[in-house]
Amino acid sequence: MTQTSEDVTWLTQEAYTKLKEELAYLSGPAREEVTAKIAAAREEGDLRENGGYHAAKEEQGKQELRIRQLTQLLEKAKVGEAPASADGTVAPGMVVTIAFDGDEDDTMTFLLASREYASSDIETYSPQSPLGSGVIGHKVGEDAQYELPNGKKASVKILTAEPYSG
Repeated sequence: MTQTSEDVTWLTQEAYTKLKEELAYLSGPAREEVTAKIAAAREEGDLRENGGYHAAKEEQGKQELRIRQLTQLLEKAKVGEAPASADGTVAPGMVVTIAFDGDEDDTMTFLLASREYASSDIETYSPQSPLGSGVIGHKVGEDAQYELPNGKKASVKILTAEPYSG
């Protein structure tokens, strides 16, 4: 299966390393800790009324979900900067400025990237979000549509699209 630009998650080396470390911890020591908590709670007796057991099982479920999320993310990740689009086409890893409904006074600038790439200095939208998927592939000057949570369509005009240099 060939990856499209929407399937790729661009990560800095720092973010990739941090996520790999989190996955290693959750898959190793953290897994052992929660297993030990479950075993200790089981020894206390009746599991139906054992709050410690239920809390440990819930923690285990959340942990296993995070392990699956990290594994999938890291399988699709590419380390480094997203390739710059020479023709002004919106792609992941770019800072995009849009105007809502063509009103150039009502604008928003955001980074189109996964939340693992997010920084505190700019709002980040995932390429899979309604807005992100609506603007990907459009060029500066074009109009794009995306679906709002209420099912209505919204239109935006792409004003700028530049590689993120954060």
